Amino acid sequence: MSLGPVMLDVAGTELSTADRELLQHPAVGGVILFARNYQNPAQLAALTAAIRAVREPHLLVAVDQEGGRVQRFREGFHRLPPAGYYAALYQHSPDVAKHAAQRMGWLMASELQAVGVDFSFAPVLDIDRGLSRVIGDRAFGQDTQTVMTLTGAWMQGARLAGMVSVGKHFPGHGGVTADSHEALPCDERSWETLWVEDIAPFGHLIAQGLEAVMPSHVVYPCVDDAPAGFSPRWLRGILRGQMGFQGAIFSDALDMAAAAAAGDFVGRAKVALAAGCDQLLMCNNRAAAVSVVEALADYRDPAAQARLSRLYSRHFTPLQHAQQQPYWAEAEAVLAQFVADTTSGMTLAYDPTTRGGTVL
Repeated sequence: MSLGPVMLDVAGTELSTADRELLQHPAVGGVILFARNYQNPAQLAALTAAIRAVREPHLLVAVDQEGGRVQRFREGFHRLPPAGYYAALYQHSPDVAKHAAQRMGWLMASELQAVGVDFSFAPVLDIDRGLSRVIGDRAFGQDTQTVMTLTGAWMQGARLAGMVSVGKHFPGHGGVTADSHEALPCDERSWETLWVEDIAPFGHLIAQGLEAVMPSHVVYPCVDDAPAGFSPRWLRGILRGQMGFQGAIFSDALDMAAAAAAGDFVGRAKVALAAGCDQLLMCNNRAAAVSVVEALADYRDPAAQARLSRLYSRHFTPLQHAQQQPYWAEAEAVLAQFVADTTSGMTLAYDPTTRGGTVL
């Protein structure tokens, strides 16, 4: 059985009979986990093992484990700094900041793989312009060069641990104030500005082998009246054609308010696939998920399946193995410095009324 075009969620900390039945559907290709699915590392490892045992090849297992305020698994895991912390470090010492970002990418990947998670939907490649509360300190900087440098280092760290990266939210979510979870944002800036500033980090990481991308639910009228994640011009024309991206494309969650611009759940799923997405995130609405997978029961895209198959973790190794690596002590030193910096006041203070924050 091949990987289907839908990544969905499960309700609890173990699989129900209904979960197992749905995960066997040919349109399903992955599971995204949330904080509600987590109690402790041992429980999580058992859950991911159960998900992998449902079918062969096993479903992709993913999570949002960026660090800062977007970290689904906390107790029993290291608390990772927000990306804005590396940007603050970068203002004082670019080399220290790159080292910290790389080690944290490695640590994030090592801890997730130890409990059977294939990858995290990270890093955020958006530029923090002080406009978007939903981005803010999730961004690696307030300018293009800083974001390119630090996200490249973070991706290298994850890759050293054997994990792929997913750059989001193409072509950039930092230029709007509206939260696409709640409304449909519109970015009125010119193509020239987007290309030179916001799209450049995606191009930089694509040149380094970025394995996957998640487009935004944002409209950019200079290119298309459809949100980027539902736009063939953005995904097939610009991302794949102009930028030469050969990795996988994940939709952002189809339950978000901004996605309603593409129709009902089945309609938006079909539009996203036609635009160029390889796998769709259908979360937090089981009835809608069932309707989508049933509508896509006969959907087949061998090229998409090949791209998705390259996203499996290469190292489901026990955490003790990672703890024996020199990177482990170096990562813990970065975290100790983060705690010291936070205590002393040297951290990113995000203020949406300013250009993203200041270093105190």
